[in-house]
Amino acid sequence: MTEIEKVVHQFEFKQKIGLYLGPALALIILIFFDLDPANPLVTRTAAIAILMAVWWITEAIPIAATALIPVVLFPLFGVMSGKDVAPIYFNNVIFLFIGGFIIALAMQKWNLHRRIALKIMLLIGVSPKKMLLGFMVATAFLSMWISNTATTMMMIPIVLAVIDKLEDNFGAESIRKFAVGLLIGIAYAASIGGIATLIGTPPNLAFIRIFKIYFPESPEISFASWIMFGLPFSIVFLLIAWQLLVWFFVPRKREFKGDAQIFKEEYRSLGKTKFEEKVVLVVFAAVALLWIFRQNISIGNVTIPGWSNLFPENSFIDDGTVAMTMALLFFLIPSRSKGKGPLMDWHTAVKLPWGIVILFGGGFALAAGFEHSGLSTWLGGNLAAFSQFSPLLIIITVCLMMTFLTELTSNTATTQMILPILASLSVAIKINPLMLMIPATLSASCAFMLPVATPPNAIIFGSGRVTVHQLARTGILLNLAGVVIITLAIYLLGGYVFDIDPGQFPNWAFLQ
Repeated sequence: MTEIEKVVHQFEFKQKIGLYLGPALALIILIFFDLDPANPLVTRTAAIAILMAVWWITEAIPIAATALIPVVLFPLFGVMSGKDVAPIYFNNVIFLFIGGFIIALAMQKWNLHRRIALKIMLLIGVSPKKMLLGFMVATAFLSMWISNTATTMMMIPIVLAVIDKLEDNFGAESIRKFAVGLLIGIAYAASIGGIATLIGTPPNLAFIRIFKIYFPESPEISFASWIMFGLPFSIVFLLIAWQLLVWFFVPRKREFKGDAQIFKEEYRSLGKTKFEEKVVLVVFAAVALLWIFRQNISIGNVTIPGWSNLFPENSFIDDGTVAMTMALLFFLIPSRSKGKGPLMDWHTAVKLPWGIVILFGGGFALAAGFEHSGLSTWLGGNLAAFSQFSPLLIIITVCLMMTFLTELTSNTATTQMILPILASLSVAIKINPLMLMIPATLSASCAFMLPVATPPNAIIFGSGRVTVHQLARTGILLNLAGVVIITLAIYLLGGYVFDIDPGQFPNWAFLQ
């Protein structure tokens, strides 16, 4: 049995166990536990949450299907009415995701993403270290705007073409180790790059919505404020990952040097920049600028007014409004290619990952159920004992828990499962909720050890050139580095970007 077959077999066994374990645990809670005698909804919601958690962790059924459970069980168990649950599945955060993904699909349709990636790699250089950095920077940049999976799938053929050329020139044995480094590099960069923006990875968007469900009076976390925090974090983390891979996989001696001609030929094969690519690039740049400058930006004593102030009800405009406005332009602007119609057609747009959209909705519904049933308050009361521990220790524990849990589970589902608990915990121990919820969100994207941890890891493992041992050896070090960097970031950057004072509990943080 090959390594890939072993992983698949273990995964199927986990699914079978989860299928029966989830309902069994839910029934045990319903029959034998009465968490709050004065409020039976607490026990019922806890049972539903346990069922969803087990099925999400084991993927007993598709995770998007599990996300639909609140639509059925919340009304049946009296937690929330059907008409209250249904709208939760479609909101402004969902439209931010849809709009951002349509823009990403337009980039892919007209091959702009490939042109950007090759240009970055040509600019950085072709020595082994620079080549690895070039692939990682290109992957991370694209992953800020395009899904991690799509970015990795796009980069894989380019990487394999380079590896094949190097093998022809220097021999397979000479570059075997370096080839592994290149493949692992794009997988890691895809995960790290996605952290930088709100639309880069699903856990970021899940956090934004769940945070607002629990703390509606809190200041808005916009695209601009997130990128001010996420981009420096991603840059530092990417450089550390690159240095780690250089240490493990780049030969100390100059045994070979890459050939820039490979990249030039790939770039030349794209032909001249087409009209459609130019328009997509302009819209892409415009949406990024509109996101960044939507609200006022204060730099010291200077305030740059946001463009939304031009409208009478500027609070009505959010990042989702911007995303959908610019996405709709692609359906209006005609292509100059014969028979191609507009820049975006519905046949392409429906390639949106609708399963992720439903998964978002399920997480938001679960968070709303926690709040509506009183389970959040119950959790807060029972978690108050954690107040005796220092915030630093709690943050490190949260980071470690999320990082290693998402090695085996869906990062989006796990984020949506854990964030409501952390919201309750933060209120119980009187710590700014952002100090726990942001580290948990970032940690969900920092699983680097196992093939099943993330789609990028699975894709490079599927190439047959990377072993579980090679992935785990570098991954565990990067996992631990992530815990340290996330903890430092929330203390050093959090105060500046999100106005976090570790010693102060904000007024908006009392559960509504």
